[in-house]
Amino acid sequence: MIARRPVARNIANVGVAMSLAFGVLAAGAGYWQVIRSQDLSTAPDNPAVAAAAKSVVRGEIVDRDGNVLASNKKNPAGGFYRLYADRAIAPVVGYASQRYGSAGLERSFGAELTGLSDPDPIRNLLKKFQADPYDPQGLTTSLSLKLQRAAVKGLGSDSGAIVMLDPRTGEVLVLASTPLYDASAIANPATEEAGFAAVSDNPAKPLLTRPTQGRYVPGSVFKIVTAIAGLGSGSITPKMTFPGQSAAEKNGLVVHGFRINEHPGVPPRTFNLVTATEVSSNIWFAMAGLETGGANLREYADKLGFDAAIPFDLPTAVSQITNGNGSGPGGFVDDVELANASYGQAETFVTPLQMALVAATVANDGELMRPRLVTALTGKQGTRNIRPESMGRVISVTDANAITEAMQRAVEGPLGRQFTSGAKVPGIPTAGKSGTAELGGSGEPHSWFIGFAPANDPQIAIAVLVERGGRGGARAAPLAGTLMKAYFDSVGT
Repeated sequence: MIARRPVARNIANVGVAMSLAFGVLAAGAGYWQVIRSQDLSTAPDNPAVAAAAKSVVRGEIVDRDGNVLASNKKNPAGGFYRLYADRAIAPVVGYASQRYGSAGLERSFGAELTGLSDPDPIRNLLKKFQADPYDPQGLTTSLSLKLQRAAVKGLGSDSGAIVMLDPRTGEVLVLASTPLYDASAIANPATEEAGFAAVSDNPAKPLLTRPTQGRYVPGSVFKIVTAIAGLGSGSITPKMTFPGQSAAEKNGLVVHGFRINEHPGVPPRTFNLVTATEVSSNIWFAMAGLETGGANLREYADKLGFDAAIPFDLPTAVSQITNGNGSGPGGFVDDVELANASYGQAETFVTPLQMALVAATVANDGELMRPRLVTALTGKQGTRNIRPESMGRVISVTDANAITEAMQRAVEGPLGRQFTSGAKVPGIPTAGKSGTAELGGSGEPHSWFIGFAPANDPQIAIAVLVERGGRGGARAAPLAGTLMKAYFDSVGT
């Protein structure tokens, strides 16, 4: 005879199963409708955001001084379209077009600009019950239109990128990218087709926001990352010298059969951190990188923002110190790759924003502040200020001071001046590092400079990248010096 289970027990089991199922459904609904509701409702590809973009007059976007960067103009059909103050801001502010969508801050903050999102979470939940749910928010940015124009003018006809930020707060004053494009032409319904066609297939890629999405071989500016990792991990000290380094300056450093040669102009001496940074010694930094090890180099690079998208108001490409497919510590293939990466070659690729953050971390006593463009949102219900946010301490104040001393020597030292000509801000202690990123084959290398000033009380940090611009000291360094001087002139220092 087959034993039968009591009916009551079966009913109880079904009840438990249904309760668990409803619990899972309720938890899922709560997660998506409460915890993730803000992210989903403000996503640029949300149909509600797209619909609001077509029917709502967007909030204005202004710079740090109140200059209007993006406003609205009425078209003959009765609707509104965006009008932008200057082509220089196109890579940052982007465009908003009913036909071609949006880019830049217009995309990242589309829900706020159209008023679909409210800073107050309670009002956000009640929006759907209101007759007019929209409260367009105006954006106040940290940008300086004056400095942005100066940066674009300095880049001229070259393709390149410049980032200037306050290392104490993370506020970005300049995010310049060339070549430029006409965002107003894309936003205007009368010219949008021709305006977009002019840039979408352009081989110069004006729609690429180079400071945040361009990835470049860094060359010698990466030596500051190696210094951070070496000192931070305790693998090296500021006074450390390496046996055989001065001899290797003459004949090259042989690592597992691969010969690393010094660049021209470096004397065959024994260096420490300060003197090696001043003359930008490839050999010393290759040795420092080997001493530090791949695992430590990667650990400290990741603390600086490598290997992940930097949290920012615009999308960011991922910087790397290696492809990560090697079996050695840190993902390096071997010590040959590690040694070459330690002075900014091999498989290292970085964004200009990432290198600006490297300089800013040293300038801010070893603490990395989250970079930001938008500092406030203002609507009918008032203003919400966005406060500075730390991304964590990377190195100690002592280590940061040691690297600052080395970077100041690289700009102001008797030998350093040869490699960073023009970077010094007159009357102001200046720290920095130039870079010449060899690309192989024919053509000029990329020209780099990162730095900050005043060296003893940093207020501004900068990264300059000029594609195929030649030596760092010939193109990027003097441009950085000019722009830092323009900053101090503007604040009356």
